[in-house]
Amino acid sequence: MSLIGGIRPPIAVLSALLLTLAGITALVLGRVDDTGVPKAVLTSQQHFAEDGAVALRASIDESVTDVTRSAALFSAGQPVSGDAVLDKLGSTYEKWMGTAVVEVRTGKLVAARGETVPLTSVDLSLLSGEDGLAPRMVRQKNGEVRLLSFGLLTWPGKPQLLLVASRNLKFPGISLGQFRSIAVVDAGGTILSSDGIAEPESARNSADRKDITASRKQLKDFAEQAARRAQRDPRSSKEPGSGGYQGVSGSLLGGELLGDRPVAGYATLAAAEPGETTTATGLGLSVVAMVKVTEESGHAGSPVFGLAAGGALLVVGALAVAVLLGTVQRPLIRLFLESRRLTRGDLTRPVTVPGYGEAHRIGVALERLRRQLLGESAEATGPAERPRGVRRVGTRALLAVCAVLLLAWAAPLMLLFNRADNTAEVPRQLVNDQRERTDTLSDRVRRALNEGDADLQSVASLIGDKTSPQAMETVLEHTYNENKRYRSLYVVDSSGAIQVREGKKPKVIQSDRVSGRPLRLLGRGGKEPVVVAAAEIPGRNGGQLVGEFRVEFLNALLTRPGLGVVRLVDDRQEVIAGNTGFLAFQALPDQHLEDLVEASAQRLGKKPQPNGLLYRGNGLRIAAAAPFSGGGSAESLHFSVVSWQPVDRLAIPEFDAQNRTVLAGLLGAAAAVACLGWLHIVVARPLRALADRAEALAGGDRKNVLFPQHHDEVGAVTRSLELIRQQLQDQRRQQPRRTPPPRPSAPHQDPPEQNAPPSHAEPYAPPSRPEPYPSQQYPPQQYTRN
Repeated sequence: MSLIGGIRPPIAVLSALLLTLAGITALVLGRVDDTGVPKAVLTSQQHFAEDGAVALRASIDESVTDVTRSAALFSAGQPVSGDAVLDKLGSTYEKWMGTAVVEVRTGKLVAARGETVPLTSVDLSLLSGEDGLAPRMVRQKNGEVRLLSFGLLTWPGKPQLLLVASRNLKFPGISLGQFRSIAVVDAGGTILSSDGIAEPESARNSADRKDITASRKQLKDFAEQAARRAQRDPRSSKEPGSGGYQGVSGSLLGGELLGDRPVAGYATLAAAEPGETTTATGLGLSVVAMVKVTEESGHAGSPVFGLAAGGALLVVGALAVAVLLGTVQRPLIRLFLESRRLTRGDLTRPVTVPGYGEAHRIGVALERLRRQLLGESAEATGPAERPRGVRRVGTRALLAVCAVLLLAWAAPLMLLFNRADNTAEVPRQLVNDQRERTDTLSDRVRRALNEGDADLQSVASLIGDKTSPQAMETVLEHTYNENKRYRSLYVVDSSGAIQVREGKKPKVIQSDRVSGRPLRLLGRGGKEPVVVAAAEIPGRNGGQLVGEFRVEFLNALLTRPGLGVVRLVDDRQEVIAGNTGFLAFQALPDQHLEDLVEASAQRLGKKPQPNGLLYRGNGLRIAAAAPFSGGGSAESLHFSVVSWQPVDRLAIPEFDAQNRTVLAGLLGAAAAVACLGWLHIVVARPLRALADRAEALAGGDRKNVLFPQHHDEVGAVTRSLELIRQQLQDQRRQQPRRTPPPRPSAPHQDPPEQNAPPSHAEPYAPPSRPEPYPSQQYPPQQYTRN
């Protein structure tokens, strides 16, 4: 018998699978999640820290790039004074705490703006080379940390100057909400800057002062833990294949603190693409975000349900296996034994005929063949009678009964039990996190557009009216290659005609290229929205520098894990960009989302605020919307960022129990379909075909050879029937043939020949030849070489 064929292996595998699934069901469905804080809340804090790390990394890299690019652009033009450099830099960018211009050779301070730049902590003699211009962190006397960025100003025949810009390590545009704090941590676990926690002296009473002190201590503990975990390899800090954030990130759970449970997320500063390094990633900084949540004492599910489901599967599985053993396996094995008995010549006792279906038909055929082997004719054994009533139940019907038994256990688990749509308790912290993260993302997009407009303003002011077309082309090429946000950069005159272009072909028609607005949205009615920035070039009679933003750049800004579907919409609530596929200028898919965007963007004398809610529409969903607010030219666009995601994808205990229940039902259904389908292929179909062949053989068909399809019980019965067919053929040949009656003599008959046989002799019969075995029906021929 084959190890993978026959009746026994499918039933044995089905029994093992059902027994294993019953144990897993009792253990997994009976597991109680009583950690107090859902895993979805911990994951949300991890994503919040990743957002902060992305924003801080982009801000630091952009700040360093702006200093070096501005210094290069100033050096490419005519020599100007240090005060002119700082005035122009301050009017274009508003991101530095202080700026200064220093003469490199003598260390003399040429010009300064803003707060005092801590130049005493820097050895200026080491900054003349390229390696010495790397940004560095400096701690001031008051304990605050400043990041210094450097750029060289060089003109022929002029002393070499050093442009220095100082900035803090605060997070740009991070929306913290209530009861949240965030900190920047160095590689040693020291907090360099923090937001969201006030000083204890500012508390109104002793209870608040105690709460603030405890929160600062907990944040310090989290910072030390995050610094230790940040030393790991990013590839080993996540599950294989999980993807997501390129740096090291995770979540931390603290002890009970004044009735609440502090949780935190941490993330190291990492580049957007794997394998890349930037200025910010080389500083060894990490971000820690902490929030206090109310601990949930309840839990989802009960161990009784898992035990009951496992016990029910044992009962149902035992019934199904018993049906297969009693009505399919045992009759087939009985047929196998009876057929072998007949082939061995044991014809004394009748064949034991099974009671149902194809096995009954084959048993009746074997009994008729036994009688034929004893000498009876096929006509004497009677015609083949089809079973009636209950005896008509075949193997396929029995397999269907077993499938119904098993699906009766699996289907309710997949469709009815532990449904969390109406009973799930969604933590309020998840809604708050969705709102705050959406607000942070909206501010990130606004700042990116403002940065693009500021870059164009800086480049346009340096082009001026004295730059040749060749020099303008060089400046545009440098700007285009350094900034990946533009798809096209070009200089136009007052009529919109292009003078110099870099990048792809412009999508904006000539009449729309010149405008008094710094940022505009064009392309309505087309296939692609176009966000255009324009900066007037001084001294060119209305000429402007125009930049068209890439849609892919906006889409990349909106791609953040854990936020679901994210869309950037205009003032008409039409989609401009998104983190997934979308149609340009299409409407939002839900009326709730449109109302949410409208409510968050109301401008009736109030500052626009982010808004979030939990609503039911095609399932339970969390949604949030945040309009552009905070200043800059991008705020005049009145864009908003809206995000939504279904709650059933979050790691909430009720939905975890539902998913485990559905998985148990799917596994049960899969085991039933696989094993019963296996039985149908290797047993039911061949057995049905064998029943027809056995009845034909018992009815007198001796010509058709019976070939076994598989080396199993059905194949063994088939081989036995083939041997019986050969025995019946041999028996027929050995029987004497009857002498035909003499023909009447006809007149004028020719005399018989001399050598004619006498009239009483037997008629001539050719010598008999044994019937070949089916596999040797055509013996090989012998060939000789001539």
